[in-house]
Order: sequence, then C-alpha cells, then structure tokens
Amino acid sequence: MFTYARAFPIADASLGRLLVTLRAGVAVARERRALARLDARELDDIGINPAAAAAEVARPFWDIPAERR
Repeated sequence: MFTYARAFPIADASLGRLLVTLRAGVAVARERRALARLDARELDDIGINPAAAAAEVARPFWDIPAERR
C-alpha cells in the first residue's frame, strides 16, 4: 500500500514542522490581537507598559518567540 509518509519521509516531516509553525503563528496572532484590546489599566495589572504592548502587537504573525516554536 502506498502512503505519502512512507514514500517521502523527509517531506512528511517538513510538512509536520510547517503545520506546527503555522499553528503557533495563528495562536501568537490571536494573543497579540487580545493584547491590543487591553487598556492601560489592564496592561498595568499584568505588568506590561503600553509601549511594550504596542511593540508586541506590531510584530508580524510569523515572528514567533523562540520559546513558542
């Protein structure tokens, strides 16, 4: 029986890594959108200043922190 994973194991592993990275990018983008909705008081409650929050929100979705990859 032919299976893609058996015929192309390297491509299958690369596809798996790509999917994991895309999922992480989507999750990070969702978190950044949520961060953008917080006001100054809420940011202060979680210990983030507005400038740091704005910098994080401005990052593109593919700019995933190393600990999240």
